[in-house]
Amino acid sequence: MKALGIAATGMLAQQTNVDVISNNIANANTTGFKARRAAFQDLIYENRQREGTLTAEAGSARPTGVDVGLGVRTAGVVRLNTQGGLAQTENQTDIAIDGRGYFTVLMPDGGQAYTRDGAFQISAEGQLVTLQGYEVDPGIVVPENTVQLDIAEDGTVSAFVENDPQPVELGRLTLATFVNDSGLRALGSNLLEATVASGDAQAANPGDPGIGVVRQGYLENSNVNIIQQITDLISAQRAYEMNSKTIETADQMMSTANQIK
Repeated sequence: MKALGIAATGMLAQQTNVDVISNNIANANTTGFKARRAAFQDLIYENRQREGTLTAEAGSARPTGVDVGLGVRTAGVVRLNTQGGLAQTENQTDIAIDGRGYFTVLMPDGGQAYTRDGAFQISAEGQLVTLQGYEVDPGIVVPENTVQLDIAEDGTVSAFVENDPQPVELGRLTLATFVNDSGLRALGSNLLEATVASGDAQAANPGDPGIGVVRQGYLENSNVNIIQQITDLISAQRAYEMNSKTIETADQMMSTANQIK
């Protein structure tokens, strides 16, 4: 009886499903977080009678076969890259991306990572950095005695220094895009890195065709829909219970068969 093994694969799959859903719920208030969805595939089939074979009785072809599946497996965890809502913070170093794209940050090992979290700060050296202290690329250095920082929708960063009525242009933020956003690897701390699946980063300016704009004084909320996640959690729980019930039923059936004399 293969029901025990088949149901076990179902329980493992639903456990993964619950793990993904719980991570989504845990990050419901994480800036720039994108919800994930577990995707599943059926396993190979045991073919007991092939479609199209001739019947011994009449010599006609069978319209259907007898295939018994051997369970399910996790095919992948897909990132859902829909836009999160924008929350106004009025903090001049908070920047949200409204549309497609990622901020680029420099990692301590010299590599690059990408993020939708625009909760930036100014370091002791005047650099625009992430909450972890990683520099934003291209680098923006804010002069001392800056009284106001102005970031336009096209990424141009200007500073008003002391009593000078004319702003000083400090540089321009760019956005990175990828052919396959779902192929980015999550590093934690709201950071992603490029992979072979995502393709190389393509730099673009905010506001270019097909590229988002930046909004100063805003942060992008998580795109997690709590109601949908709770519904999915209940569904996963019920599926897990049914697979467990299948194992229990299969055990009872084998016990009954063993008692036949």
